[in-house]
Amino acid sequence: MTLPDTAANAAGADRTFQVDLRGLVDLLSHHLYSSPRVYLRELLQNAVDALTARHTLDPAAPAGALGIRLYADGSVVRVEDDGVGLTEADVHTFLATIGRSSKRAERIAEQRGDFIGQFGIGLLSCFLVADEIHVLSRSARTPDAPAVEWRGRGDGSYTVRTLPASARPRPGTTVTLTPRADAGEWTRPAQVHALARHFGSLLRHPVTFDDGTGGTGGTGGPAGPGGPGESVNPEPAPWARTYPTPGARSRALAAYGQEVFGFTPLDTIELDLPAVGLKGIACVLPETVPAGRRHGHRVHVKGMLLSEQAEEILPEWAFFVRCVVDAESLRPTASRESLYEDDTLAAVRDALAERLRAWIARAAASDPDLLARFLQAHHLAVKSLAVHDDEILRMLLPWLPFETTDGHTTLDEFARTHRTVLVTSSVEEFRQVAAIASAAGLGVVNGGYTYDRELVHRLPEIRPEATVADLDPATLTAHLDPVDRETELAAAAYLARARDALAVFDCDVALRTFQPASAPALLVDSREARHERTRSQLAREQQGGVWGDILGALRQEAPRAQLILNQLNPLVRAAVAIDEPELARTSAEALYGQAAMLSRRPLRPAESSLINRSFLDLLAHALRKDS
Repeated sequence: MTLPDTAANAAGADRTFQVDLRGLVDLLSHHLYSSPRVYLRELLQNAVDALTARHTLDPAAPAGALGIRLYADGSVVRVEDDGVGLTEADVHTFLATIGRSSKRAERIAEQRGDFIGQFGIGLLSCFLVADEIHVLSRSARTPDAPAVEWRGRGDGSYTVRTLPASARPRPGTTVTLTPRADAGEWTRPAQVHALARHFGSLLRHPVTFDDGTGGTGGTGGPAGPGGPGESVNPEPAPWARTYPTPGARSRALAAYGQEVFGFTPLDTIELDLPAVGLKGIACVLPETVPAGRRHGHRVHVKGMLLSEQAEEILPEWAFFVRCVVDAESLRPTASRESLYEDDTLAAVRDALAERLRAWIARAAASDPDLLARFLQAHHLAVKSLAVHDDEILRMLLPWLPFETTDGHTTLDEFARTHRTVLVTSSVEEFRQVAAIASAAGLGVVNGGYTYDRELVHRLPEIRPEATVADLDPATLTAHLDPVDRETELAAAAYLARARDALAVFDCDVALRTFQPASAPALLVDSREARHERTRSQLAREQQGGVWGDILGALRQEAPRAQLILNQLNPLVRAAVAIDEPELARTSAEALYGQAAMLSRRPLRPAESSLINRSFLDLLAHALRKDS
């Protein structure tokens, strides 16, 4: 709120920026702060920092004797503290100049890490709910200091006057707001009390609330310094309390996690990083979290709630927990609603990740029931961790569940049954071959899910006796039994017509016997093969052009798909005996379409059209035959 220097109008003279305070407040409300409710947090923060400075000035003062008192009766909101207070010079310097902060003063600059706020603009947030801010303060630095009154208004004007010491008998500061009519949502007594609990429940200084109805805030409570009121923070953080037994402590922390997050934790992990003054808990979610979804964490800085959605405190793979922590050395951003990304935060993130790894290791070593419940819900998170963490890989890979031809099972159980473990490169490939591979005695793991193929290939690191290989069509077809020569010759005409009908799909046709007999056909085709055929087709269409040269240079021998008909299936035996050329062609198209649908891969437009046409043709043939 610095006023322009009128003497600066002379040519060439330096000029002072003129500040449109209303425009600045609008900027704060729409771009810096997420909600007008932060005004109370900023007032609490200023009060806490004033108490911290008072303790620095007078270390002998008992911490419990210095406190914060809130008052809200619907007509005013008042925040009073027993902090260091302000002199008249301080008021002119720090309240009348935007961006200046008493926490930058040289006398306490070396202790600035003890303060929550660092940016000196917090008081402006009060203009989000009021048109005038009234500050009454008395400095504790000078024993006979007078009281100082400052009134700042939303139009950018302010007044300062000195009052007798009797106007405020004790050092400290009182900030009073007269809310605007449109700010009732944030300044009603019940809301002020709720916001104080929300932001300040873990503050180390006593905070009390009075709503003017009797001095108890409606429910009673211990008296605060200088007057009655309900305690906003009657107990220290749950991890700072003492408990009669470890079990009682564990139950109390779990109950706190449930109160904060709304779910009963699968387990509660204590977090303690003395180097940065961080303490808290991580609550393990009891249910599966969708892949890629990250929960925010509740972060306090020196007891003040900073954010309920701080994703940056943990690595991305740790989406199976939600944390509530209180830290001393983390830096808030200018809005004090998120954390500043610096080396300290990176180190904290790494250290907390190590605590989560240690918890997984303890569960694996000493609590198999807890580990089983954890993996059932969060195996994807553990898989993502195991890919990059050799210790977790060695410890948990044998216990992780995978989709296999033996059903959902662990790699440890699967490797005992199958010395050679085959792994597919996609989900659709696994679905194409699962039933036939299982009937043939092949052990196949679905490697199409995130991390699965890479992890299965690392199984020999844990179990050297196991062999892992990628599944390819040749491996599967080698386990299918050929038909005898007589049967092959009898079906030759049909197979030729089928190959001709399916040539448009680059598909060969073969006759074999395999289990289960209920499967009429197997379509062996990979995504890579389809992509290569598509590229070859584009090259043919672009012959002679620049793109044709490029695609031609990339072209390989395009692998063909293969439709393998099952001679054990009654429908196939009837089909290969068809003499009528058109009916034989239609039946081959129908068998191809049915096999393509069973593969569960996306159908190309030509395949969808073929399925519809072959169905209608077979229906028409059946109706003609009946008539």
